[in-house]
Amino acid sequence: MKKTMFLFLTVCTTALTYVSCSNNDSVVEQTDVTAVGASVAIDAANEMDVNTGLLVTTPTGSTAKTTETPSAGTCAVITVSPNTDTYPKVFTVDFGTTGCTTNQLTRKGKLKITLSGPVITTGSKMTIERIDYSINGLKLEGTIEYTNTTTVATVPQWTRKVTNGKLTDLLGKVFTNSGIHTVKQTAGVDTPFLLDDNVYEMIDGSHTVTSEKGGTLTLTVLETLVKKYSCTFVSKGKLKVQGGALNGVIDFGNNDCDNKYTYTHENGTVFNLGL
Repeated sequence: MKKTMFLFLTVCTTALTYVSCSNNDSVVEQTDVTAVGASVAIDAANEMDVNTGLLVTTPTGSTAKTTETPSAGTCAVITVSPNTDTYPKVFTVDFGTTGCTTNQLTRKGKLKITLSGPVITTGSKMTIERIDYSINGLKLEGTIEYTNTTTVATVPQWTRKVTNGKLTDLLGKVFTNSGIHTVKQTAGVDTPFLLDDNVYEMIDGSHTVTSEKGGTLTLTVLETLVKKYSCTFVSKGKLKVQGGALNGVIDFGNNDCDNKYTYTHENGTVFNLGL
């Protein structure tokens, strides 16, 4: 049996919402399913911020970005210190207090991105800190550490670690989160300064989301997640969902570049979801 669940997240100007075609659905009665929406929104935001970090720190015909200039692909103003080849290097990505919009995403505040060395170099770390930062009204806090752990040059690999993560939705609900994943690059390796052809695979890891009421949801990679740099959202793969009355699988589909996915509960009920 299929049901429809719309989770209006980072691309919609509304709060996390659940809509079911049945008023007596047992899953709805037993748990606060907004935690699923918060979990997917958090992971999508983490992916967006890592993409932004890669965008503004990847050289494009020179070894450093020009100070106080917008970067192609983002409406933010970027500053770099020092604006030389030396490391560590700090990039400040300023979306402004009133925000700016790219691809229907309005971001406000700043991202502070610190590079210990080039992100394509083994051992280098890119640290992303959020400062008074939000995406479409969803306030995001915490730090992302993206560390290069490559051992085979033809298969670049990173760990993505989130600490002190926090999402506050438009209704003021708070979801804290943390987690660590392993990410491999499976396409675009031969063009290190061209991002659009990059494809990343999240091969393992999990993240835990806790609501302000203390409910905890853990999402673990069940089948490798595929994230194309040119796509906003994950396009393929599965996550195991466990917590409270929820025990099932999120499926991101067949590698289409869209915002659709499904949640299948342990009793076989399938929910269609969208970001």
